[in-house]
Amino acid sequence: MALNLVSPPEIHSISFLGSTKSSSFSKLFPGGFVLKKDCGTTFGRKVQCSAQAPQPPPAWPGRAFPDPGRKTWDGPKPISIVGSTGSIGTQTLDIVAENPDKFRVVALAAGSNVTLLVDQVKTFKPQLVAVRNESLVNELKEALADMEQKPEVIPGESGVIEVARHPDAVSVVTGIVGCAGLKPTVAAIEAGKDIALANKETLIAGGPFVLPLAHKHKVKILPADSEHSAIFQGLPEGALRRIILTASGGAFRDWPVDKLKEVKVADALKHPNWNMGKKITVDSATLFNKGLEVIEAHYLFGAEYDDIEIVIHPQSIIHSMVETQDSSVLAQLGWPDMRLPILYTMSWPERIYCSEITWPRLDLCKLGSLTFKAPDNVKYPSMSLAYAAGRAGGTMTGVLSAANEKAVELFIDEKWSYDHATYEVARPKLQTAEHSELYVFGGPLSDLVAICYCHTAPSNRPSVEPQPLDLRLVNEVYASIINQANHLEVLNSALGTHTLTIFSSQISYLDIFKVVELTCEKHQEEFVATPSLEEIIHYDLWARDYAASIQQSSGLSPEWAEVEKGIERGKADRLTVVG
Repeated sequence: MALNLVSPPEIHSISFLGSTKSSSFSKLFPGGFVLKKDCGTTFGRKVQCSAQAPQPPPAWPGRAFPDPGRKTWDGPKPISIVGSTGSIGTQTLDIVAENPDKFRVVALAAGSNVTLLVDQVKTFKPQLVAVRNESLVNELKEALADMEQKPEVIPGESGVIEVARHPDAVSVVTGIVGCAGLKPTVAAIEAGKDIALANKETLIAGGPFVLPLAHKHKVKILPADSEHSAIFQGLPEGALRRIILTASGGAFRDWPVDKLKEVKVADALKHPNWNMGKKITVDSATLFNKGLEVIEAHYLFGAEYDDIEIVIHPQSIIHSMVETQDSSVLAQLGWPDMRLPILYTMSWPERIYCSEITWPRLDLCKLGSLTFKAPDNVKYPSMSLAYAAGRAGGTMTGVLSAANEKAVELFIDEKWSYDHATYEVARPKLQTAEHSELYVFGGPLSDLVAICYCHTAPSNRPSVEPQPLDLRLVNEVYASIINQANHLEVLNSALGTHTLTIFSSQISYLDIFKVVELTCEKHQEEFVATPSLEEIIHYDLWARDYAASIQQSSGLSPEWAEVEKGIERGKADRLTVVG
């Protein structure tokens, strides 16, 4: 169900950015957010309001510096990995496997992929293992029963925290996604472990709390993502003038703005450069990934938001750049491969030789040209949202991130919508479905897909080239329909010649920006400038719930309203399936 809260001519005018408010609001907080004078209390603490809020805490001072006298281990460097079965974790273990003389694993933590975790434990033989899903701990122990030297196994969040602060670990790779990675990261910092940072919420949501803690414990935070690693590698001591973050531009970098209202999920998932997970691919299309990286760069390197820029670089070879005080620009180049920044966080300040068999070397002559262009603020309103949230600081950045994550989930999570579809089912024909075919065609309504059961002659079928599907789906759809009493009359009448079953996104592509905007606007009422860890986690959950409530309370989109009207009038048969 699409909300259609935003249309292309409107998406450049985000209302909470410098908008005027009534007299019940006090002065603007940095970034254009307005906070109510009487904000109340949260978790027993007075919420900071604009009239009394201090400036955001100082950012991490630029870069970590080598400390030769700090080395406390002999032989391979001991590391813990939090999130070992995810993308970051598996790539980290690939590096360890290639360099057993440089690194050894002392502890592993995973979420629920016990099969892969067991393989990792048997290969790398850590001393401690944790599985976050407590119901799987017995399965894990049984699978490890044949090991001569069994590791200690601790279930649940407490186990993940113990992995993060394992006494033998010198560095912790934080690969858990979302705010679930915050508590383990905090535990590692409090235990004095250096952080190979791959969990973006650590700074985007937790920066105001995490950075002072890292200062207190003299912990080094080293970025494990390609853009911030590029900045880290090229950052001049005391001479930073500007940070330039590069972006691929995502699926719609060459689309005109007025075409964005037609975006389908499949369109947003067609990244022009590589295949990634759905969430990060959509974030690349909206450019929210870069907006969040701007916030992270501010916290990591101490740059003001006015000194952090985004540039579209379609080839994705330059991972980011820094400008020095004398206007020199330093860039880090390489094939897009997450292993390199992960390796550098593990080996820093040293460089480790990598075989060109498994680490292809960059050939600029074969590569050819590198191009750049400025991002379109109308096409990518995420940039304005992210800069505004960043300037506000406090809990606003975490709310921005969580609301975006929920909005993307609503966009990509297509659901069957039996309640809003028209079913013209001829029972005898469905009962002989094994002798027929099921086809997929473009739906009659925008951002919908219709699955049609066609029992007509080929000449009468739509001109679109059909794609056969598993006929078992026909029976599943049929069973779902007949279980709903409001469709029995239609079923029994057997009026039609095909079944029309519709599914769609819960919100449209453009609605992603509006859901994030509305969530940030609402959060002004409870904004906290210097939050505790509990408040950071609380507002992460709050933002997800509020973003979902926007979708649930918005009512039907115009497209669905037309379907409902057609059903009421008994004229739904006029909805023609088209290609």
